[in-house]
Amino acid sequence: MPEDPGLKDFLSYLENERHDSPHTLESYRMDLVQFRRLLFPKEDPGSVMDWARIDVYQARSFVLALQKEGLAKTSIMRKVSAMRSFFRFLVREGRVPKNPFAGLSSPKRGQRLPKYMSVPEIERLFSAPAAYWKEAAAKGFAKTEDNALLAETRDSALLEIIYSGGLRISEAVGLNIGSVDLISGVMKVRGKGKKERICALGRPAETALRRYLKVRADWSSDTRPTAPLFVNKLGTRLTGRSFERSLKKYLLMAGLPPDMTPHKLRHSFATHLLDAGADLRSVQEMLGHANLSTTQIYTHISAERLKSVYKKVHPRAK
Repeated sequence: MPEDPGLKDFLSYLENERHDSPHTLESYRMDLVQFRRLLFPKEDPGSVMDWARIDVYQARSFVLALQKEGLAKTSIMRKVSAMRSFFRFLVREGRVPKNPFAGLSSPKRGQRLPKYMSVPEIERLFSAPAAYWKEAAAKGFAKTEDNALLAETRDSALLEIIYSGGLRISEAVGLNIGSVDLISGVMKVRGKGKKERICALGRPAETALRRYLKVRADWSSDTRPTAPLFVNKLGTRLTGRSFERSLKKYLLMAGLPPDMTPHKLRHSFATHLLDAGADLRSVQEMLGHANLSTTQIYTHISAERLKSVYKKVHPRAK
């Protein structure tokens, strides 16, 4: 459906006005393609769609079709939200008379507490890159000792920075040389919607980053403020996917659950701050959450932890 003017203009709006990421744009596009495929399977997917003919009954049929395909409630909610946003745009542009998804209720999502790592687990993980690459060099897994040194120092610095500032993996690999001020101990992070915020660099993160920068000089001579901070062996920007593959190896080396992700470090950052007495508003600012309600999930985590400790140690807890 790339030639559909409604879809084309909507994606342009997301990119240029809302500054959504390419990944978000592709998700919206695929949701609209799926909507048409499920409700109008006999129509040519390359033809121009008459979006004005869609009514609330067809919107409900879309939800039922998604449920029949076995999608999780969270996925259905996201797709309904995408369709609602699309039709809101069409109404604003005067292309359709009303939004058929406006009053549509999607399946209720059960609140799931995000997983996080304990402080001892964090410490085990952070010691894993050095242990892994030492073993890799000794056994010949790494092509050269220089390759091993780059990977070890870079990934150690990445882990420290993600946990130190509560960064998303995309924010961490998106850092440039000029994003980090080692003297002041802060970094300028560009988050969702290209919104910038200031994050703190803890002393371990600062030490790891200084060590990595010395090694980085052998792989990239580009030290302009706009040059990527974290590079691969080709001297180009490291991707989040590449780091996630390496993280799986470090988790195995540290004896930690393989389902831990870089985002779990962000969850751990928030949980550990609240456990130590940080106020919710401050944590919201550090995470870059637009709404406080998004941050409040971590108060439930801390409450669960406190109840667990209480039941274990209080003589009259049971």
